[in-house]
Amino acid sequence: MFRPSQRLLTAADYSQVFKDPDHKAGQKELLLLARHNDLPQHRLGLAVAKKHVPTAVKRNAIKRQAREHFRVLAAQTPALDIVVLTRPGARDASNTHIKEALQKLFARLGLSVNPS
Repeated sequence: MFRPSQRLLTAADYSQVFKDPDHKAGQKELLLLARHNDLPQHRLGLAVAKKHVPTAVKRNAIKRQAREHFRVLAAQTPALDIVVLTRPGARDASNTHIKEALQKLFARLGLSVNPS
């Protein structure tokens, strides 16, 4: 389950990450922004734009994959607030390609994944 304590909930939470990210990783389909927080855990925010991904099925699949990847992140300090944003290339990307892109981008942010 994706608990509220693991999510960016308010506009202020998102704006802090957008305004001054400590880390950026992007490619044609997705952009990840991250900022250190003072909490004991990572938090995730999703900005999957209807403009970039017009069908609800595809938007939900992207969000589901991002949450799935986030769940298996290794607990690290300092914790990060992470925002996943879609770009215009996400419209035509396959689910497999989105999954691979998320893996690469999280790795580029220096976040390792717990083996499961």
